[in-house]
Amino acid sequence: MSNAAAELLTILDLERIEENIFRGRSPQVGSRHVFGGLVVAQALVAAARTVEGRAPHSLHGYFLLLGDPAVPIVYEVDRIRDGKSFTTRRCNAIQHGRAIFSLSASFQIEEAGLEHSVSMPKVPLPESLPTETEMRRRFGAAMPDAMRRWLAQDRPIEVRPVDLSRYVRHQAGALEQQVWLRATGPLPGDPAIHRAVLAYLSDMTLLGAALGAHGHTVFETGLQVASLDHAVWFHRPFRADDWLLYAQDSPNSCGARGLARGLLFSHDGRLVASVVQEGLIRPTPAGRGTLF
Repeated sequence: MSNAAAELLTILDLERIEENIFRGRSPQVGSRHVFGGLVVAQALVAAARTVEGRAPHSLHGYFLLLGDPAVPIVYEVDRIRDGKSFTTRRCNAIQHGRAIFSLSASFQIEEAGLEHSVSMPKVPLPESLPTETEMRRRFGAAMPDAMRRWLAQDRPIEVRPVDLSRYVRHQAGALEQQVWLRATGPLPGDPAIHRAVLAYLSDMTLLGAALGAHGHTVFETGLQVASLDHAVWFHRPFRADDWLLYAQDSPNSCGARGLARGLLFSHDGRLVASVVQEGLIRPTPAGRGTLF
């Protein structure tokens, strides 16, 4: 397991400071802001620790303020409802006395019912795609500097884009993209850990689907890019340390906002989760691109 993956597991193991109050921290890697996926994952962990015998089936969150990685994040959970089949929790992430993120999550007992799902797109398997080291060696000269630096970092999630050309050729018009993702090392067997890691990685690459339609990437300067809201639906069991295909598209962009959707499939083709996100995409000469 990479050091970054081990640290992510430690960071997701929140400190309980009261019955419904938890404390989390951010990795100290020189970032100016807390990664949105980390706040989503930690808020889900906090909410789940107030629920017994039920797994989350959906979460909906709003990013309110940029997080400060230098100080802890306090998560306050409100026990909205405990029903016979469903449980509802609200969780606010707080820094400097203000909410930076607000989450609503629903949990359900395990039940059987009607079942169907869409098929996984036909794409190259991750084993046939270049590793991050190979991507830097083969395409580094054509990549933005920010992307080369990002690929060189020790990170908890490995990324293998199906089509790397969108990052090196900047061709406009593509409304879809597919990316393989997995944790950079084996994870414990607890399904709650895998759901938290999926929540973390679900914020990675997604707005790139909206940017790619206009020939942009998250690694460019001149654009202010930030997640505004985020929703995840969990469908089937999975492992986040095995490859997950993130099939994404962007049905709309207007008003300085881009909408992106994603379906997460297991390596063997099962649909395990769905994601929708709207993000701020604002041209600004002084802007800086937001990394995955």
